[in-house]
Amino acid sequence: MRIGKLRIVGLVALLGLGTVALAQGGVDRRGPTSGAQGGKGELQIYFVDVEGGQSTLFVAPGGESLLVDTGSPDSRNPTAPRDASRIAAMCKLAGVTKIDNLVVTHYHSDHVGGLPQLVALVPVGRFIDHGENREGAAVQGGASTIAGYNAYQKVIADSHVEHLTVKPGDVLPVKGIHVEVVSGDGEVIAKPLAAGGEQNAACSASPLKDAEGTENDRSLGMVITFGKLRVLDLGDMTWNKERAMMCPADKLGKMDVYIVSHHGLVNSGSPALVDAIAPRLAIVDNSARKGGAPTTFETIEGSSRLKDLWQLHTAEGSDAKHNVADSHIANLAGPDAGNYLKLTARMDGSMAVTNGRTGETVEYPAAK
Repeated sequence: MRIGKLRIVGLVALLGLGTVALAQGGVDRRGPTSGAQGGKGELQIYFVDVEGGQSTLFVAPGGESLLVDTGSPDSRNPTAPRDASRIAAMCKLAGVTKIDNLVVTHYHSDHVGGLPQLVALVPVGRFIDHGENREGAAVQGGASTIAGYNAYQKVIADSHVEHLTVKPGDVLPVKGIHVEVVSGDGEVIAKPLAAGGEQNAACSASPLKDAEGTENDRSLGMVITFGKLRVLDLGDMTWNKERAMMCPADKLGKMDVYIVSHHGLVNSGSPALVDAIAPRLAIVDNSARKGGAPTTFETIEGSSRLKDLWQLHTAEGSDAKHNVADSHIANLAGPDAGNYLKLTARMDGSMAVTNGRTGETVEYPAAK
């Protein structure tokens, strides 16, 4: 991999509402804009450490916010739940006093479980999802999924705010960025996006896998476009469902940022997907013991346009040899610190990634 230009942006401090380590200075010095911190002409993307779940906060230049997933529930600390508190702290850093749009990609507990505790800390203006849960109790972990879905439905009923059920091809009503749904409830877009449509040579070398029959198959996936920059987030969309979107023709096109599907586990991130989207940056929402599989790292690092791979955690155990340099990992082995990663995206396609642990920023020029 080619490492981008490194810039030191400041010291590291701790912000309340959880144990999220937050960088001071540099890209984080701007004041809030329209209730949220969106730099002029810049999209801010915060990757919250929810220990192997997902929670990603997008803040558009005008201040509109979009949160994708809410991490896990915390029954041990009901007054200061780990994941909800970390997300609330990240909102505070970003100047977000209200989450304008909250997307639930699917109903597994590491994606929707923290939602009831989060809404007690930060108000939400709109909930967005793929529709009803179809995972039964007979599936391994199904009881937890049903409980998470039911708790989410109660929040929707009690909140009396807008609730949207979306399908592939829909565009989310998020100001300042273009968010198009490409998968949901087990379906994918029927026609290629404007940037897609080419025959995918990687399909023949990408093994076939069966669908899981879980909520992962039904993940709500999105392409987020900001000027010339494109970001792909497919939640935990599985290998089998990826193929429906990528073969024989790639319906998505090239991406600048790939939020690595399913925390980098082997059930997702096929060569048919990764080789075709050819991301310039990849960011893995893994934990110390979950995600970041060796084969996933190898597929990503073999991608033709990749500049850098970033991890929320050092992958410990047998996966350790596949970790990137420590400078590109938010949380090293050791005590739980809750450090974050932040991506600053610009309309011309240039971007920068800040490591919340070190306060260092790596700059990436626009693609030629």
